[in-house]
Amino acid sequence: MLRGRIDAGDFPSAVYVIAEHGLPVFADALGDAVREPQTHPASLETVYDLASLTKPLVTGHLCARLVQLGELTLDNSVANYLREFDRPDKHQITVRQLLTHTSGLPAWRPLYIIANGAKDAAMAAIANQPLAQKPGERVVYSDLGFIVLGFLLQRLTGLQFDQLARHDIFDPLHLPRTFFNPARVMQTEVAACESGNSYERDMCELDPALPAYSDWRTGSIWGEVHDGNAHFLGGAAGHAGLFSNANETLRLANQFIEGLSELLSKETCELFRENMTAGLNEARSFGWQLAATKGSTAGPSLPSNAFGHTGFTGTSCWIDASNERVYILLTNRTHARTLPFANINQVRRDFHTLAAAALNAK
Repeated sequence: MLRGRIDAGDFPSAVYVIAEHGLPVFADALGDAVREPQTHPASLETVYDLASLTKPLVTGHLCARLVQLGELTLDNSVANYLREFDRPDKHQITVRQLLTHTSGLPAWRPLYIIANGAKDAAMAAIANQPLAQKPGERVVYSDLGFIVLGFLLQRLTGLQFDQLARHDIFDPLHLPRTFFNPARVMQTEVAACESGNSYERDMCELDPALPAYSDWRTGSIWGEVHDGNAHFLGGAAGHAGLFSNANETLRLANQFIEGLSELLSKETCELFRENMTAGLNEARSFGWQLAATKGSTAGPSLPSNAFGHTGFTGTSCWIDASNERVYILLTNRTHARTLPFANINQVRRDFHTLAAAALNAK
């Protein structure tokens, strides 16, 4: 199935690992991790820009650790941690609402424009954005909400976001191929992304409220973060910037399963299967989407309390904690393709259906 989608031009490469009880059962690498400006075949060691998988795998995990330690309270106002949110329209937003995308913050804004190119003004620029709806009323997936969580983690711990991730997650798990900002010497081991930021540029140029912007990346984005806001914030942010390969992504995913986690308690792991947005338009848990969400990329073969996430570059991770199963699919759909990028949500559903059937049949 995946080879057929590569041949159809949906993405140039696909690497997958399907695991049970913490260990890989099926894994393979197909296609080319890089096609432009040179060719490199994909392998199980290829490092991918995981994009928004950063949200649950790093930001969600770090928040969960602080909740577990009693240093972060889910239903506290964000303003208790970030003074920029101490204002009438933002004061009622809670940490839980940021984690479940119910804060009311807009989905996305180009911080590199609205913060006038000043990284230290990014938090204030987000706080100055009008809410898209009242907090708690609706799930609206928000990059801005997780960027705020990244800043919150930095304020609470006194560490930069990438340093905190290294200290609390990557080093304890011994993950040498998981990081932010890949070293230049590793470029040929990293899957390439878009040529320039045409997608974000189009969004900005179609928005009459935004001033003209000229500092766009134009070359092949290869070995550096694809997301424009993460790039502006130094390559490591609460919403994007994580790089890893399939097997180390599996190690990260196992930390959310109570019988396998080396870093989180049983009680903490239960939060990832809990529907915290009952009655709203999506079923969301602590940092993850639940398979109970209508039309989710889980597909029909995963149980309703399975939880997962996707990344814009073409990545996905779904976890069936009840059966200790993990499904990871890494592609680079933004590479070697003109706009529009392929919508691969049905590919993800088909992948989960085939993978679950293969596990059941073994």
